[in-house]
Amino acid sequence: MLKAILIDCIPPSVTPKEADYRLSEAESLVKTYGGVVLVKKIQKKLIPNYATYIGGGKIEEIVELNTTLGANIVIINNELKPRQIYNLSEKLKKNGLEVWDRVDLILKIFQKHATTREAKLEIQLASIKHMGPRIFGMGMELSRQGGGIGTKGVGETNTEFMKRHLARMEHRILEQLEECKKVRKVHRDARKRKNLPTVGIIGYTNVGKTSLLNALTRKGAYAAHKLFATLDTRVGKIYFPENAKEALVSDTIGFIQDLPTTLIKSFQSTLEETIEADLLLHVMDVSDPRMTEKIKIVNVILAQIDALYKPTLYVLNKIDCLPKKERTALLKKMAGEFKRHESFWVSSVSGEGLMELKKGMQKSLGLL
Repeated sequence: MLKAILIDCIPPSVTPKEADYRLSEAESLVKTYGGVVLVKKIQKKLIPNYATYIGGGKIEEIVELNTTLGANIVIINNELKPRQIYNLSEKLKKNGLEVWDRVDLILKIFQKHATTREAKLEIQLASIKHMGPRIFGMGMELSRQGGGIGTKGVGETNTEFMKRHLARMEHRILEQLEECKKVRKVHRDARKRKNLPTVGIIGYTNVGKTSLLNALTRKGAYAAHKLFATLDTRVGKIYFPENAKEALVSDTIGFIQDLPTTLIKSFQSTLEETIEADLLLHVMDVSDPRMTEKIKIVNVILAQIDALYKPTLYVLNKIDCLPKKERTALLKKMAGEFKRHESFWVSSVSGEGLMELKKGMQKSLGLL
């Protein structure tokens, strides 16, 4: 079992509230993977340590802490450079501690939850892009055993060999993903021939996207109260009895803050369903006090995949979690912020507001 010491390195300007939230979200990621956080620590540094990201004093503190904790891993809630990961691992491995950064943790969760061939390929691709540069560390080890540091010996030969091997792996994965992409295009073209409009459900992770898909389509897809419960694209059909029209609704991977561009690019094939959809439903959790910030994070990622300006309806989910008085107050507060997009207040659990949302979808899709 993963028993983690969780470290976050933040600038001094970050507020205590924001710092606490960053750590709580990272802890949720660890729990989603199936681990437990034994202790959480913050280091305030304007510029991270060039060699090890966290400072020498914090490293000594970790070693001393772990004499009684019994942790087996240190997770840094930031994206580290390959050399920083290598140097930090070298300093801590004699104390029985492995080192992951935030991207490692997210990739491990992805690997655990992926079910389709396409999702597994995309995770392999993201892993190569993230882990590949770290082979310099292995090369250094081999250099010590071979020709020695600073000379052309066994280490350099093996490092170059590994680079070529990873390049070949990446090429093969990209070829297989291209096949998946062609299959997706065939399916999309078939839907177009049947005049079936498409709707993509997007949003921050754990806001209830899959639950909404199930409520709208009776798809019965797996939904859970945890981060990244869905990695693969799920597609269901929604029927509008008023005019006997149909549409396809797809749900895909949720977004999260500080999601590296490499991960977004690796999941480009899966996200194509979102990019190509006729209409987007941007789902948000109204019971989340950080809802507005998460809307901005999702919009940044949508901009990166060229989907920000697609026709979009805002779906404020989980209203069943709010007392009536809070709903009214929040509705007034958000009225000004949602001018650009038509918004609908719903509960995927109770069904409240779903009829209004369906009518809004029909109107936006030109089915009325």
